[in-house]
Amino acid sequence: MFPVHLPDIREITNFLTGEDPFFLFSGDCLGFLHSLPDSCVDAVVTDPPYSSGGRTSSERTTRSTTAKYQQSDTKRKYVDFDGDSRDQRGYLAWCALWLAECYRVAKPGAPIVVFTDWRQLPITTDAVQAGSWTWRGIAAWDKTRSCRPQRGRFAAQCEFMVWGSKGAMPADRNVGTLPGVFTHPVKSADKHHLTGKPSRLMSDVVQIAEPGAIILDPFAGSGTTLVAAIEQGYRAIGCEWGSENTDIVRNRALEALALKNGGR
Repeated sequence: MFPVHLPDIREITNFLTGEDPFFLFSGDCLGFLHSLPDSCVDAVVTDPPYSSGGRTSSERTTRSTTAKYQQSDTKRKYVDFDGDSRDQRGYLAWCALWLAECYRVAKPGAPIVVFTDWRQLPITTDAVQAGSWTWRGIAAWDKTRSCRPQRGRFAAQCEFMVWGSKGAMPADRNVGTLPGVFTHPVKSADKHHLTGKPSRLMSDVVQIAEPGAIILDPFAGSGTTLVAAIEQGYRAIGCEWGSENTDIVRNRALEALALKNGGR
């Protein structure tokens, strides 16, 4: 399903009670989250805008996301995105808003995984707890030597996953032990968004959810979480701002679904 308007309760109910593999909405995440009923998703896995990539207010607000995050010699051009210029207080307040809504729509015991970088790691751990989630730890994504080199400094080789749960997390969940470090390089052929994550990384991370789960990603980006969910046998709900990116998400999700179904 691919509504271009705020979905009504009937559309959402049809997805939640049906068998469609994914539901994608194009628009603001807070408005979309408000439209979801209580306790309707089994897990939240998301990669929100970091509001990072700048040491000063001027660097954050006067440069496009492409200028902040894309190396000048990169041949492929990606779509700019909004919402990446908040200061620290604004970022914390905004994250607490959508994290609280995610908490409301998650089922008891549901896991949450929120990506962040080193600059926003302290704020993100605070925001997860401000949204009422129980913070359970941090996992690392090792980007390997594909990260930007900086002579005379430690390489910014890792990004992080702040994870937790909605209250108690039963020990008998049908989920194996996941690693605390995921090592996957960024490959240009696999990157469809300015801050996109590797497909293999997301295929590993979504397995924090139990089999058959509905996974929510309110910041779908280029759809890598949705694609990973489909490939791993989950169902997924995604939201992304802007028609160009949502077209990418939809096309990738449909392609993943076709491959999973053997091209039918």
